[in-house]
Amino acid sequence: MKTNKLIIILLALVTSISFTSCVEDGDFSIPNSLGGEETQALQKLQEDITAGTINEISVSNLKGLFVNGQATEITSDIVVKGYVTSSDFSGNFYKEFFIQDSPTSPSAAVKIVLELTDSYNKFNVGREVYINLKGLYIGEVRSGDGVVAIGGAMNIDNEVENLSLAQVDDHILRGATTEELTPLMVSLSSINDSHVGLYVKIDNAQFPTTLAGKTYVDANDQFDTQRLLESCEGFGYTNFILETSAFADFKFQVLPAGGGSISGVVSKTFNGSDLVLALNKVEDVDMTGARCEPLDINDFTLVLGEDFDSGTDNTNLDFPNWTNFAETGSELWTEQIFNGNGYAEFSGFRTNDPVNVGWLVSPSVDMSAHSQVFVNFQLAQHHLDSDQNTLEVFVSTDFDGTNVTAATWEKINANIPTMSDSWYAFKDGGLIDLSGYTGTLYVGFKFVGSGTDTTLDGAYMVDDFKVLAK
Repeated sequence: MKTNKLIIILLALVTSISFTSCVEDGDFSIPNSLGGEETQALQKLQEDITAGTINEISVSNLKGLFVNGQATEITSDIVVKGYVTSSDFSGNFYKEFFIQDSPTSPSAAVKIVLELTDSYNKFNVGREVYINLKGLYIGEVRSGDGVVAIGGAMNIDNEVENLSLAQVDDHILRGATTEELTPLMVSLSSINDSHVGLYVKIDNAQFPTTLAGKTYVDANDQFDTQRLLESCEGFGYTNFILETSAFADFKFQVLPAGGGSISGVVSKTFNGSDLVLALNKVEDVDMTGARCEPLDINDFTLVLGEDFDSGTDNTNLDFPNWTNFAETGSELWTEQIFNGNGYAEFSGFRTNDPVNVGWLVSPSVDMSAHSQVFVNFQLAQHHLDSDQNTLEVFVSTDFDGTNVTAATWEKINANIPTMSDSWYAFKDGGLIDLSGYTGTLYVGFKFVGSGTDTTLDGAYMVDDFKVLAK
């Protein structure tokens, strides 16, 4: 009898030890080094990449495999490398994490959905990960939500399902290093679909005074609470949504009353209807300083403006002191009028040029005469159906007024229309601060596209160009 009891106790002890050692989602310290088996698997994968038996693709190219409204099995021997941007440590993310393409200046991110809770223990923020994609699926978790995700299966609604724990072990390998992510600096007005999954930071941010005394999560909300963020941008406030899970451990902390910065991961609402910001941890909110106030437009003067309303329909753009230059191809910017409204347009449609590069450069602004200078304009697109056609905005302080290609051009951030924007619907390009530049400044709009009819060869439009200064 005593022998039987001893055997039972020993079995219970062995079972307890075995169970404890197998738990992956408990709370334990993040390891600095990987296990031997995982290290060997990673080394083998890297050797295969070097040998060319497996191809490494970028996060951006991976997202290019996404077909709208469809979950697609990946059948090629390809792997993607990225850096984890989100964490479920605080409970604000659940059975998902995002990876972006670089720890600094990232440009693309994708979501990974998996049957693993407390995944921060394994896939901590900044961790380099390799995902062997063959046999996995790319699509949306909810059809139409607009968030490209990698899953382990496809359901009857043609959506991706979470990777199983076995698939996680087989397909996701950690690198040995954890990088410190440098958040991408953005303004609230510039955040768009391309930022989903990226770790970003917004300065001059605060919560509206109407939310004074409120907590991150409303006690009546069972799942998520949306709180309005605001930022001072130029002559007004720009608003955005901060979404917090009802399961976040900081849900009942009071929203800060001051101003400052906030860092988080750009995501979307459950149905994909709105872009939102989600926190990894409440410490990423630093709003202990003074609240910001918008500039007073009455303190500024319009020093340069063009509404393009005095042109002739469908002719090459010819306005005083504006430079219209074809760097590649023969096409120039043209004057267009629709419903009495004039605007400048560049379209590569039927130019038959393999590449069109067209510049539209503003008249000069004497920066020495002003302490603060802002530029603003309206932009629109029509018939865009790929990323083959692009519009970028630049400034130069050494342009001679004639030779565009000889000048030094620095890109500035503007709200550029995308394929998701309605055709011909003008949107504000943002109030862009140019006060840091000196000398004589020019603003240039650069179109790059194809005119060979391989795509629909879409167009970009510019209107209501203004430079305000004091």
